[in-house]
Amino acid sequence: GHGGEDPGALGKSSQEKHVVLQIARKLKQQIDKQPGMRAEMTRTGDYYIGLRKRTRIARDRGADLFVSVHADAFKNKNARGASVYALSQRGASSETARWLANKENASDLVGGVSLADKDNLLAEVLLDLSMTKTVNESISFGRDVLAQLKRVGKVHSKRVEQAGFAVLKSPDIPSILVETAYITNPTEEKLLNSASHQLKIANAIVAGIKTYLAKNRSRYGG
Repeated sequence: GHGGEDPGALGKSSQEKHVVLQIARKLKQQIDKQPGMRAEMTRTGDYYIGLRKRTRIARDRGADLFVSVHADAFKNKNARGASVYALSQRGASSETARWLANKENASDLVGGVSLADKDNLLAEVLLDLSMTKTVNESISFGRDVLAQLKRVGKVHSKRVEQAGFAVLKSPDIPSILVETAYITNPTEEKLLNSASHQLKIANAIVAGIKTYLAKNRSRYGG
C-alpha cells in the first residue's frame, strides 16, 4: 500500500509506505520459495500506484490471489493488533454497476467468461454471481490468513472485517487487505520496523495462503 507522495499512516519515527514495502518484499521471497507459487509486486520501490491500477496489474499478470499489505493507525496510541479485510457486499454491488457501465471492461474475462457477447441482463447476472462467489472466497481466504496472524501476535478483530476498499474489488480474484499492526502504537511500531518480526508476518501470510490453497486444490490445479 501507499508509496511516493502518499506516506500512509505515520508512526513516531516511521512511515507506513516503507514498513509495508519491507514486509511485502519478505512476503515475495517466502512465496517464491514455495513449489508452484510465484509472487508479483504492485510496486517495488517508493512510488505511488493508483488503487485501480493495482487490481489491473493483478489481472494483467494472471493473479490467483491478491494481498494488499498495510499498517493501521488510530488516534488512541493504545490501539493494537492485526486485522484482515475482505470486500463488503455494498462494495461488491457498486463494483458490479461500475463494470457494467464501463465499456472498456466488456471484453475482459470474468471468471473465465467474456462479457462482450452477452446481453446486459445476462452480463449483470454473470457478474453478480462472480462477485458474490469471489467475496465469499475472499472471506474464507482471509480467515486462513487471520488464523496464522494470531500465532504471531495480537489481532485487533477476531473475524474477517468487510469494507469497500477499492483494491479488493476484482470480480474474480479472491482479495484481502492485511493491516499488519498499528504503527501509531509505540510497541507495535518497533515490531513493524524489526526485520525478524516482518519475517514472522510474511511467514504467517504465506502459511495462510498455503492453507487456503490446500482447501481449494481443484480450483488451483493442486
